[in-house]
Amino acid sequence: MLVEIYSDIVCPWCYIGLHQFGTAIERSPHAGTLEVEFRAYQLDPRARNEPTPVWEAYVRKFGGEDAAAAVIGRITGAAAAVGLDLRLDRALRVNTFDAHRLVWLAGSGARQWDVERRLLEAYLVEGRNVADRTTLVAIGEEAGMEPADVEAALADGTGVAEVRAELASASERDVLAVPTFFFASQVGVPGAQDPDTFVKVIDRAVTRLTVDASSARSDAGGHSSGAS
Repeated sequence: MLVEIYSDIVCPWCYIGLHQFGTAIERSPHAGTLEVEFRAYQLDPRARNEPTPVWEAYVRKFGGEDAAAAVIGRITGAAAAVGLDLRLDRALRVNTFDAHRLVWLAGSGARQWDVERRLLEAYLVEGRNVADRTTLVAIGEEAGMEPADVEAALADGTGVAEVRAELASASERDVLAVPTFFFASQVGVPGAQDPDTFVKVIDRAVTRLTVDASSARSDAGGHSSGAS
């Protein structure tokens, strides 16, 4: 079953959601049937490649230092509750388009998951510039990608059209926030749900697919029998 995850590198809830979903996969009896692919989403497509402290962006977005501190405290607390350490005091707000290209270049499956996780940690924990090409090449190498290939692909525009298509598909599928999870292309499940909720969603989606496949086989058999 294909699970598509719309995510943005600068989204702390995506980091939390990825952690929660990973825990759910470990608990799910259907783990071996899941194929996970990440889809690009940009919370701020107009962000510049030149880094600015995320604190400044939060102050502007939420209308003051007190409001920004409250939001950051709430997010940091939610992350800590599931065992994650966020350092938004280090985070550098940048445009994430090229970071999404790196995720696309990683392909699918375990390596793509690893690249997504490393990018989220680079931004949310380590304070690295995830718009910087050298940084992206290094993150790709950390995940087992060939650095020369990554550098060449980022330079020659590989993945630009594909990432733009993913961004457009988010609008077409009414994705309004991230993370959003699609199970077998069905209605999206938004938010960083708890692992138990994800386990139940996976189970329902697999059951629905099994029933649909069984019905399709029955229909095909009936048509064949009637025609003979």
